[in-house]
Parts: sequence; structure tokens; C-alpha cells
Amino acid sequence: MATRALHKQIRGFVFIWLAITFIMVIATFLAIYFTSDTMGLEPGSRNPLPLATIADAAEEATEVVVVLPSVSPQPTFSPTPTPPEPTMPVFLEEVTLEPTATPVPTLTPIPTPFPVDVTRYEVGIQVEESPDFNPEYQDNWYRSVSADLGMRWVKQQLRWAQVEPERGQINWRLLDFVMPSAQKFGIKMLLSIVTAPEWAREPDAFLGRHGPPADPQTFADFVAAILKRFPGQIHAIEVWNEQNLDRQWTSAHGLNAEKYVELLRATYKTVKALEPGIIVISGALSPTGVDDGVSAVDDFKYMERQIDAGALDWTDCVGAHHNGYNVSPDYRYLDIPDDPTAIFRGPFTNRHHSWSFRSTLEGYAQRIRAAGRDTKLCVTEFGWPSSEDLGGARQGFEFSLDNTLAEQAEWIPKAMSNMEAWGFVWLAIVWNFNFAPQAGYAISNDNVPYSLIGPGFTFRPAYDSIKSWQQDYLARVES
Repeated sequence: MATRALHKQIRGFVFIWLAITFIMVIATFLAIYFTSDTMGLEPGSRNPLPLATIADAAEEATEVVVVLPSVSPQPTFSPTPTPPEPTMPVFLEEVTLEPTATPVPTLTPIPTPFPVDVTRYEVGIQVEESPDFNPEYQDNWYRSVSADLGMRWVKQQLRWAQVEPERGQINWRLLDFVMPSAQKFGIKMLLSIVTAPEWAREPDAFLGRHGPPADPQTFADFVAAILKRFPGQIHAIEVWNEQNLDRQWTSAHGLNAEKYVELLRATYKTVKALEPGIIVISGALSPTGVDDGVSAVDDFKYMERQIDAGALDWTDCVGAHHNGYNVSPDYRYLDIPDDPTAIFRGPFTNRHHSWSFRSTLEGYAQRIRAAGRDTKLCVTEFGWPSSEDLGGARQGFEFSLDNTLAEQAEWIPKAMSNMEAWGFVWLAIVWNFNFAPQAGYAISNDNVPYSLIGPGFTFRPAYDSIKSWQQDYLARVES
């Protein structure tokens, strides 16, 4: 009797267990079925990420690299001008990377023509890495850029100071994260490399601001280490960023174009010895009305000093920036018509080339031609901001309130057409794809109004207008 009762209990337990297992399988299937359409971005989707937000994912992140390209200072003509400092993202706590012994990725480089042999005009975009290092999110960003926008280039800024805080101890986490995704979608990578670590700085350097290394070869050696780790996967390198600003180039020698050219020369020679097909781009200058020689040097003057120091011998392409104000890309600065409704009055009351996308780029090209060269420009940041859907803008950034989303959608493609027609631009990188969601759409962050992604992870109208322009362009040049 006891044995029979025991067998009966066992059978009952088995039946109950099988029933529970069956229910769980069905529930799991239904969950996957009804959520699978949000796990990847299909071309034309209006939501560039899975429904889980980056802010949610950021709360779970234990280590994050925050890479923040600087925003060009607005022109000012006050007696003691001071360019504004860029603001850091508000969504994450900044952390310091610890060196790790990450294994070299086992990727097979995608065969592509040498970029220096592909001389036609091309457009790309700057994409910020997923802050929680979620590969699915990163794939969604790059899928949008490649499969939907049809762009072949992305720009990634890399802070040397974060990646190699101790000499020889390189933390590869950021590049090991973004490079496989770029490879997966066949995207060419432009690296903008900036900020020397403390160990490489000049003796007694003021470490509260970014600055160059004491020995230019240490920077070149860092670049070489990247190329050796990712052979055939880096297609362009921008050597520094806005070196005519003290906040980017704090040095015992001051804002010294000749010292910058030494850095450029050492890097160019090192890169070409390893991978001659890589495009070496000189650091883009900041268009600024500030010219006190301490906090900033006028970009036209600095450009002339660079050229006189031999910069054109050590670059394939001259870097340039222009993040637009409240002015169409068509106008030269002396021809900007007054807009009496504009909140931001700078372009109408203080005439200067820095306000004008067209005047700035034409001015660079004219100086290159005056030196007897035909080196083209690589515009590694350009765009127009709009705060129409953000609910405001910080003081000093009111020009973003003057621009509607419709104007942003009109002016970026118009600038793309202008650069193609001018014939002196090689690469143009839209600023930016996804900074707004990364920064929690904070209006205190200057980079947010330029983003192609607006509140709620929705594409702004500029996304579709850029996509349409790129489709038409590729149909013309690749047919």
C-alpha cells in the first residue's frame, strides 16, 4: 500500500511538472513573438532603438566611456572674450577607465578600395557609442546609418587620455566595441584622436585643460598601436581637434601652429609607413571671432600659419568645422539678410565670417589655393541646431530657438549640395546622429539641438531629408 501511494504521488508530481513546463514554453514563445519587431531597426522605422531606453540601460551600466566632441564657440567681439566650455552629458556619471587586457578581436577586415584612391565627394555622420556598451543598440545606430541613410562613413572621437591613462597600458574597450559593428555594416571609420594623457604632457603643463604631448612621437605611437590592432579597418584619422582654442591646446608654447604641424608631421609619417591608404586629416579649426592669442586665435590666421609651417606637406585633407547658427548655408557673411524676428542677433549686428558656413569654407579653400595647392577640405563637423521640440535653450545658444525643425531639414541637405557643387570638399560629416538621447535631451547640453533624433527616440525631419539627398546622390554617382 505504501509503495502504491508513493508511486501515485510521483506520477502526480510528474504531471504537474510537465504542465508547468508546457505553460512556461507557451508564455516564452508568445513573449518573443510579440516583442521581436522592436529588437532591431528595419529601414524606414521611426524608432531608432529598441523600446527600452538608453537611460534605463545606463542605470545598469558599471563602466562607461563618455566621448564628447567640443562645440565651436560663437563669435564674440567683446574686449575680453572667453569661448564657452562644452557641457558634459547629464545622463551618466563620468568614470575612469581601468586598463584591461582585452584580447585582439578576431575580425576579417572588409576589403575596400584605399580611401585615398576614392576621391569623389562623400558624406558621413558622427555617431556616439551606446553608453551601456550594448552591442544591439550599437548595431541599431549603424544599421540606420548604413542601410537606411545609405552613408558609408561614420566618425568616432577617441580621447587618448582616457584610453591610455598610463603609458603602455591601453584600454581597448571602446574601439573593441564599435569596430565590430562598423565592420558588420561595411562602414568606413574616421577616428578623431584628441587629448594627451597626463604622462605625455609637457612638464608643468596645466592639466585642467586639454593639451598636446611634449613629444609628438608619443601621439604617433598611440595611433600606430590602433592601426596594428585594427589592420585595414580604420580609413581616416583626424589629428587633433580645434587646436586654435586654448581649451583644446593648452601648452607652454601657447596656441602655436608650428608646434601643431610637428604633431601632424610625426603622425602622417607614422600612418603612411603602416597603411598608406588611410586619409590623414589635419585637425579642424574652430571658426571663432575671438582672436586674443591666448584663449583663441582666429581660424583664418591660424590656417595661414599652419600652411606657412608646411602643414599641406603632411596631410591628405584639411580639416574644417562649421556648426551653423541661424543662417542659411547659402549666404556669405556680408550678404546675410537681417531677420527682425530672430532672437539671436550676432550674424546681423556683428559681421564676421564665423557666422557663415559658406564664407568659412570658402576662406579655407582660398588660402590653400593661394599656397599653390589643391588639397581638399574634410568637413569633420557640420550641422544646424533646432530647439523647436526641446522646450528651450541655454543662455548664449538662443540661435537654436530661431531655427525650426523644417529649417534644419532644409539647410543640412542644402549644405551637402553646396559642398558637392563647390568641388573643394572631399568628406563631409554631419554633426550629429544620436547625441540627444545619449544626453537625456538636456537643453543645457550644446550638442543636443544638432541631433537627428528628437525626444521619444523619434527621427526629426532632417533625418528623412538627408536620407532623400543621399539616395539621389548615390543614384547619380553610382549608376
